[in-house]
Amino acid sequence: MSYQPLDPELTTAVLHHLAVTPSQPDLCLLDQLVAAYTRTVPWESAFRIVKKAGTAVLADCPRWPEEFWRDNLQRGGGGTCFESNYAFFRLLLALGFDGYLTINDMGDSIGCHTAIIVWLDGQKWLADVGLPLFAPLPVSSRAVTHRASPFIRYTVRPDGPGRFQIKQRPHRYEVAFMLIDRPVAEADYRAAATADYDQDGLFLDAVIVNKVVDGLPWRFNGRDHPPMINSFSNGQRMDVPITGDPATAVARHFGMDESILRAAFAATASPSPPP
Repeated sequence: MSYQPLDPELTTAVLHHLAVTPSQPDLCLLDQLVAAYTRTVPWESAFRIVKKAGTAVLADCPRWPEEFWRDNLQRGGGGTCFESNYAFFRLLLALGFDGYLTINDMGDSIGCHTAIIVWLDGQKWLADVGLPLFAPLPVSSRAVTHRASPFIRYTVRPDGPGRFQIKQRPHRYEVAFMLIDRPVAEADYRAAATADYDQDGLFLDAVIVNKVVDGLPWRFNGRDHPPMINSFSNGQRMDVPITGDPATAVARHFGMDESILRAAFAATASPSPPP
């Protein structure tokens, strides 16, 4: 499929940042990488909002894996599924894993979500840091499979040739997405990632951040008013109001660059009403 591994120097820096020691490419290592990623790299829209606002040419908007990882190492950045799964997949290749990227559906939204399939000893495993899924999941066309993470219990249910419902409990949305188990060529993947910055691209209108902090999943959604940060435990949501400056509060809580968040808030602010 022509995908190239992340270069060795950047791979070493990323592994050090994730606090993961490289070893044989097996399920144990994949589990460690997914767990470390969700605690270190946020799912977030701020960096892509700022990149979009400061880039005149659509083709120059995507943050390809090298830029993605530098943003995380230097400024606590992350991304949404097209960029995060691409960056994670290139890291997996550098560590000796074999697999491919997929583009999948969420409800009526077609081709809106990406995920990774990893081959381990003849078994397919779904790895998706772009949702994120908090654990790799076994995928089989012959049976329903299950796996639990510290936060969510998952089910992978066959739903026709090459199609699988990815279900999650407890969660507000039980069906996370429909996996379309079909390898995507790198040129096609990059074209879809670029198109996600166009006028119909997702998550360009609000600052949203998700990350595991102090052992719990936390979220900030810029669409919430008044502003707050939410934590989730055993299917229960707790809201923590933000009483000060949102950019400062979100930067401190999620370990992100405050100037990027401030610029993203400015780029997505509603126009002021006329006097």
